[in-house]
Amino acid sequence: MKKIELLAPAGDLNKLKYALAFGADAVYCGVPDFSLRVRINRFSDNDLTKAVEYVHARKKKIYVTLNIYAHNQHLEKIKKHIQFLKKLKVDAIIASDPGIILLIQKYWPKCEIHLSTQANVTNFAAVEFWKKQSVKRIILAREVSLSEIKEIKKQTKNIELEYFVHGAMCMSYSGRCILSKWMTDRSANLGDCSQPCRWEYHETCNMKHETKNAGGDNFLSMSVIDDQKRYGMDVEEDAHGTYFFNSYDMNLLPHLSDLREAGVESFKIEGRAKSAYYLAIVTRAYRAVLDALENNLPVKETKAIIKKQKIELDNLVHRGYSTGFLLGREPEHNFENKNNPAKFQFVGEVRGVEGNLNILRVHNHVAIGDKLEAITPKENIKLKIKRILDYNKNEVAVADGGHNREYYFEFDKKLESGSLVRKVI
Repeated sequence: MKKIELLAPAGDLNKLKYALAFGADAVYCGVPDFSLRVRINRFSDNDLTKAVEYVHARKKKIYVTLNIYAHNQHLEKIKKHIQFLKKLKVDAIIASDPGIILLIQKYWPKCEIHLSTQANVTNFAAVEFWKKQSVKRIILAREVSLSEIKEIKKQTKNIELEYFVHGAMCMSYSGRCILSKWMTDRSANLGDCSQPCRWEYHETCNMKHETKNAGGDNFLSMSVIDDQKRYGMDVEEDAHGTYFFNSYDMNLLPHLSDLREAGVESFKIEGRAKSAYYLAIVTRAYRAVLDALENNLPVKETKAIIKKQKIELDNLVHRGYSTGFLLGREPEHNFENKNNPAKFQFVGEVRGVEGNLNILRVHNHVAIGDKLEAITPKENIKLKIKRILDYNKNEVAVADGGHNREYYFEFDKKLESGSLVRKVI
C-alpha cells in the first residue's frame, strides 16, 4: 500500500521546523495576502524562500496556499506571486478559486495543483470535473463521510485524495462562511475571519423565561424558529451566555486505518495559528499511529499506541473532540464553549546548549520547583530545575516570557536543541 503523507500546518518558519522535526512528511503555508490566514501569520516572501530550501534539504515537501476567493484587485498581485512560487519550485499550490487555477495554468503550466477544501468537493463527479482542470489532488470537504470517501475512490482514478484529520471545525460549509464579513467586515474567504461563531451571545428580547436545570442551577431558555416556521431550536443561556454556533474540534486519531483503507493519501492537520507546542504534540501523535500502521504492528500494540497518543492530545487545550462528519452523522457542537482544561502549560523552546546549561526561549512563567517535562520527537522526559540564569548570567528564581531574551537552565538532564518544555499545572 502507498505510503500515507502526514501534512502539517506552518504558521511561520519556526513552526515549520517543528512540524518536520516531530514527524510531518510535508507542510503547508502561505503569505498573509493569499492564504486564508491574514492574522497570526508571519510568512513573507523571504521566509518562503528560506522555507523551501529548508524543507527540500530534508527531502520533504512544501505546499503553498493561494486559496482566497479573489476579487479583481487581487489578480495582478496573484500573477506575480505565482511566478515567484514557480521560481522557488514549491511542490504544489493549494487553490480553490477557478480564476486563480486558470492563472496558475497560464503562468506555471507544470505546477502541481491541489484543490482546497474551500471548493467543497463532496462527490466523485466533482472530482472528475476538477481532474479535467489538471488538478492532481483533491482536499475533500470536511462534510464527506467515510463511506462517501470509499465511493469516490472507487469511481475515480489517477487523482490523490487528502482529508482533514485533526483541528478546528467550522460551523459553515467547509469554511465558506459570510458571518464574519457581515458582522465585522472581515472576510473569512479572504483569510481574515474574526470567528463570530466562537463568540458569546445573549438573547435580548422578551421571549426568555427563567428555570432550573437538573442540578438546580438557574438558566434562561427560549425557543427560536426561522421566519417561515420550518426549523425550531431551543436555546439555553446561563450566566456565561450561549454558544450555539460553536463546534467541537476534530480528532480522527482512532480512525486513521479506516481512512487509509478508504484511499486517502494525505492526512491533514489544521492549525496554522496554533503554537509550536500544540503543533509538535499533534504531529507526533499522528506520526506515531501512522508508523504503527505502516509497519504492520500487531493490533494490540497499535491500540496501545493510539491510547497513549490520545492522552497526549487530551492534555492540550481544545474545545472537546468529535469525529466530525466522518461516521455519517451530524457532528457535535460545543454549546457551552468549555475548553478542555490542560494539564500542562508550554513554557519554552530549547535553542541550544552551553556547557551544562540549556538555552531556553521562555514563553510562560517558570520557576524553581516547577514540575517540568521535555517534549522531544520520540519521548517525554521529566526534568528537575537545578538553576536558572538570566540573560546576564545572573542566578534568578523565576523566568518570564514576553520578550526576545533567552534564559539559561541547568536541568538534571541535558536536552537537545529543538526540544520543547512544559510544566505541570
